[in-house]
Amino acid sequence: MKRIGLISDTHTFIHPKLFDSLKECDEIWHAGDIGDVETADKLAAFRPLRAVYGNIDSHRIRIVHPEFQLFKCEDVKVLMTHIGGYPGRYRHVVRKLIEVENPDLFISGHSHILKIMYDKKHRLLHVNPGAAGKSGLHNVITFVRFTIDGKQIKDLEIVEFKR
Repeated sequence: MKRIGLISDTHTFIHPKLFDSLKECDEIWHAGDIGDVETADKLAAFRPLRAVYGNIDSHRIRIVHPEFQLFKCEDVKVLMTHIGGYPGRYRHVVRKLIEVENPDLFISGHSHILKIMYDKKHRLLHVNPGAAGKSGLHNVITFVRFTIDGKQIKDLEIVEFKR
């Protein structure tokens, strides 16, 4: 069983309450727009970090963190990228990856809009954790915590902070 803290779009900002909110998590997953290497290093020093780069991320971040992550956590196959779209409106390359790889969980960021949707067509859960940083049009900082236990994705929680 793994407890996951899922964040995106930090844009170099780590909210003062973020680490306290993620202390029960085994891993942090970041869906891109980290902002700088120092932010990634702070997150990785706190908990194991799995991340993808976003459109604002420099070549230094892109060297370490790929555009796509495809991996298994417990018995759940996960596909994560920054700009991915959502059910019925996936980016072309993402739709192709979903069709070939058949993930159980698809994670993306970029929109700064928290979305959790089940994709009936591809039989997967889509999660966009919103934005954990203070740059952008969003009024509330959001991220998601959940548990993966075998094949189950459960105990999903939305966390919100004022900007």
